[in-house]
Amino acid sequence: MSDHGFWVEELPVAITVTDVAGIIVAMNARSRETFAEDGGGALIGRSVFDCHPEAARTKTMALFEGRQPNHYTIRKGGQTKIIHQLPWYREGRFAGFVEISIPIPDELPHFDRD
Repeated sequence: MSDHGFWVEELPVAITVTDVAGIIVAMNARSRETFAEDGGGALIGRSVFDCHPEAARTKTMALFEGRQPNHYTIRKGGQTKIIHQLPWYREGRFAGFVEISIPIPDELPHFDRD
């Protein structure tokens, strides 16, 4: 991560960043830990498309083509997480995706502020 992104390294969420071609360019500590069995930090420089089985690869490719955010929840290893996949931009041009994986409790308060 950059010098200005020092706070991201120990943030207790997994943050993975890809470039416009789908190459993984950054992973914080939680991301490297989350993907340790797949290579952890050694995934930097590899294609995110190669890191997914076919169904997920097709979905990921569609995200890059459409450049639209994607949000969903998963449950793995007894932990529920919300996943945010967001396009990022540099000087107004699409630059890739940021995936943020946030652990959440099974029961989550909801506040309607309308």
